[in-house]
Amino acid sequence: MSESATPLLDRIRSPEDLRRLAPEELPALAEELRGEIVARVAETGGHLAAGLGAVELAIALHYVLDTPHDRLVWDVGHQSYPHKILTGRREAMRALRRRGGIAGFPRREESPYDAFGTGHSSTSISAALGMAVASARAGVRRRVVAVIGDGAMTAGMAFEALNHAGDLDADLLVVLNDNEMSISPNVGALSNYFARVLSSRLYTTVREGGKRVLGHLPPVKELARRAEEHMKGMVVPGTLFEELGFQYFGPFDGHDLPGLVRTLRNVRDLPGPRLLHVITRKGKGYAPAEADPCTYHGVGPFDPATGRPRAPAPAGPTYTRVFSDWVCDMAARDPRLVAITPAMREGSGLVAFSERFPERYHDVGIAEQHAVTLAAGLACEGLRPVVAIYSTFLQRAYDQLIHDVALQNLPVLFAIDRAGLVGPDGPTHAGAFDLSFLRCVPNLTVMTPADEDECRRMLTTGYGLDGPAAVRYPRGAGPGATVSPGLEPLPVGKGEVRRRGREVAILAFGAPLTAALEAGAALDATVANMRFVKPLDEDLVLELAGGHRLLVTVEENVVAGGAGSAVAECLAAHGLTVPLLQLGLPDRFVAHGTRTEQLAECGLDAEGIRMAVLRRLGGPIARRSVGR
Repeated sequence: MSESATPLLDRIRSPEDLRRLAPEELPALAEELRGEIVARVAETGGHLAAGLGAVELAIALHYVLDTPHDRLVWDVGHQSYPHKILTGRREAMRALRRRGGIAGFPRREESPYDAFGTGHSSTSISAALGMAVASARAGVRRRVVAVIGDGAMTAGMAFEALNHAGDLDADLLVVLNDNEMSISPNVGALSNYFARVLSSRLYTTVREGGKRVLGHLPPVKELARRAEEHMKGMVVPGTLFEELGFQYFGPFDGHDLPGLVRTLRNVRDLPGPRLLHVITRKGKGYAPAEADPCTYHGVGPFDPATGRPRAPAPAGPTYTRVFSDWVCDMAARDPRLVAITPAMREGSGLVAFSERFPERYHDVGIAEQHAVTLAAGLACEGLRPVVAIYSTFLQRAYDQLIHDVALQNLPVLFAIDRAGLVGPDGPTHAGAFDLSFLRCVPNLTVMTPADEDECRRMLTTGYGLDGPAAVRYPRGAGPGATVSPGLEPLPVGKGEVRRRGREVAILAFGAPLTAALEAGAALDATVANMRFVKPLDEDLVLELAGGHRLLVTVEENVVAGGAGSAVAECLAAHGLTVPLLQLGLPDRFVAHGTRTEQLAECGLDAEGIRMAVLRRLGGPIARRSVGR
């Protein structure tokens, strides 16, 4: 029998097994774990670079803490794969992000070691603070740790939580996983020295004792305080955190496992709010990911030997690429255009724009609220802002969209990517609600392109309006429509009939049009491409209602309050009682899988639409099994 390549990892079924290892075995375990992550993600796809950078951190935390009794909260969850493997899910990683398999993010239902479900950034400190306060109130002695990245720390929510934690003087440890800061060897050595000194019990005892002694001599105490602050300002980047009420330790080498374990042991039982600052490297240990951590942030299946994708790129342009081309073309025509993204340059298709028009490009970090109000301010002064944002992240800036943009009727264009189901990323990233929460907002025009060319034309349409507009489009490639290179708008609020049939009229909003046309052919139904959710083409709705036995609305959005509801309201307003079947996403969160699997599960593929219509009719058409 051949010897295992992972002898240490083979012994670990839970963190209890991990804690039985000798400290000197941990670096070898880290190498085995890193190789395991590369092998598994190469098979399934997923988030790679962040997890590789957090291997030592995950090992050290589970080695030092008593999880799951101690609570460990991972922010966002991109870096949680080593945590999942160490907590009994090594074999389950083979089905990572696949239908029926484990999620790509921490999920409470999946494991008792996942203390908090994540997927959106900057929530960890708030959640961990809540756990710490609840434990203290219940009289339970429990360590609570939040792990947050430097990117997530750019969000206001993180600082709101830090401010509150410092005010409460809660027993909470925040680990700042800083994978962007570059420290030279000399500065790094000095920083490591201060990390060891500042995290030692001796330092803490002397410091607190000194405060008590000097407290009786106010002038001397003030002199000492000022000297300490000046020294820290020069050599330790922690003054801000200490002003917020945290004891700051670091920065520390996050890949030095022995030192990391020692430091965590020193700080884990100290009272009050503490922040441990560790420096890590994205993609650590896998050369392609180290060289290009952005590309290897999220990947599909790839060849681990070369790092190259296993599947060929889509033949046609993705909707993201359509937006990327459009925003550059429109910016070349109109110098007023400025583009804004909340830390999603690559995902939202703004790489080319940022290179061609750097002075007109604003990446505001993970700060969706600021992004939207920044756009409002720019629009007030005559510029034409375009906010490129995922549907799921726009939810975080809903108040700003209403109060700062729509209420003032400002010309801000929202290019909303990842609308609808998003496949392996699952419910945390699905854009399931935007039609419902957008169409109720006054002054806002809401468009749903059915193909790539319509997406480009709708972006032009929205950009040319004198008020706010939103164009929402799905992840990935469209049906393969030829994209016109021009910048021609569409008539606002006008849909089109794409197929004439009888008895049944299917009103499709956006991407489901392709499936609706296939179902329409099987049913001999009329199919309309509605295009606009707001303003709704009421004339077209009334025309179709007058000549068909059943109206069917199809949208890749929750049924509640969505485009189908707009049609229902239109019919009610005109006193029409024609039967209406509303098809869309169900009133539950749709689990991860491929988009094809998810659409079939929700009945939004062609067969699902056909069968839903037949079930609703339940009469002659059903008995004839139209098209079969």
